[in-house]
Amino acid sequence: MDKPLALKMAPNSLKEVIGQKHLIGENKILSNLVKNKKLFSMILYGKPGIGKTSIANAIIKDLNIRYRFLNATVNSKKDLDIVIEEAKMYEGLVLVMDEIHRLNKDKQDILLPCLENGLITLIGMTTSNPYHSINPAIRSRCQIFELKELETFDIIEGLKRAIKSKELPNINIDDDTINYIAKVAGNDLRFAYNLLEVAYFSTNDFKVDLEVVKKINSKPVFFADKDGDAYYDMLSAFQKSIRGSDVDGALHYLARLITLGDLDSIFRRMAVIAYEDIGLANPAMGPKVMAAIEAAKLVGLPEARIPLGTIVTEMALSPKSNTAHVAFDEALSDIEKGNVGSVPSHIKTNAKDYKYPHDYKNAFVKQQYLPDKLKSKKYYHPKNLGYESKLKDVYLYLEKLKKQP
Repeated sequence: MDKPLALKMAPNSLKEVIGQKHLIGENKILSNLVKNKKLFSMILYGKPGIGKTSIANAIIKDLNIRYRFLNATVNSKKDLDIVIEEAKMYEGLVLVMDEIHRLNKDKQDILLPCLENGLITLIGMTTSNPYHSINPAIRSRCQIFELKELETFDIIEGLKRAIKSKELPNINIDDDTINYIAKVAGNDLRFAYNLLEVAYFSTNDFKVDLEVVKKINSKPVFFADKDGDAYYDMLSAFQKSIRGSDVDGALHYLARLITLGDLDSIFRRMAVIAYEDIGLANPAMGPKVMAAIEAAKLVGLPEARIPLGTIVTEMALSPKSNTAHVAFDEALSDIEKGNVGSVPSHIKTNAKDYKYPHDYKNAFVKQQYLPDKLKSKKYYHPKNLGYESKLKDVYLYLEKLKKQP
């Protein structure tokens, strides 16, 4: 079976790797390691299609060293045992392991001593954040290199290399089509190669134009693996855009999330934003958000975008205050630190000396509620924003009453 174009275009040297200029190039760390013929265990971390496997293979070829390739999910403990025995035979071996974050405990226990004594040099690859997903014992024995997303010009460079190569003979393609493929590839060079190859072989004259490509794929592709960082990065960007009152950013990330069709995650994040970021500055936002969520559930996609787009616009433009949840988090922090104290006797159950506020003017009477050791503690610090400005007036009035004799 013929290999796909993406494999045929794989670099044979670090010098041929596209992108990752922070790691590869003159006086850059990976290039210098190859130049000095020295390799350390490492983990290459980043999204699919940006060069993890290509870099690992390029290093192996540049150094011309013995290696074996395993996948932490597919290959068994027995496969790892065979690699270790081979490493012993040759007094060292490079193990390239894909999906290193899925390495189970049994395999970790076998691999760790070999990393410790230098019998095996590991090049691990993962799309998951290694600081969250990889066993600390493995992680501490490796240098972690984060690969950056490829830019559109990187994808274009890769496509032009493929077009000039012998792999697509007699191809006829213009710059507009190249740019379009790069755009819909969503920073994934492998996807760009695959789309170009399918377009090439789907014609009878090898003329690849926009019409041909759009018949194959007209929808922009962007990486959003729920088991990795990118999906949560989008949810984070969605919330931070609303928090920062950037309505355009908020609508952009909402559109990306809706494209994925995961309404439940959008709903949960919106509910949090209403109380964490908007809070007392506009307390009516909470019920409004829940009403919009119910409307979106009722109509479903694609119409759900209408109530969601409307409420997200209002959320972004609403005044913001985080005072309530910050105050509560501070109270929780005191509890966790053991900074509590006894409940004052006059507000305990059936206390005879409790003063019932409704029996007093303005339903207010001076009495201590916090424990003695915290009686001067102030958790809540109001802001002069939106509805909270009215609460601030009440708060300051009550504080003034407390200080009166």
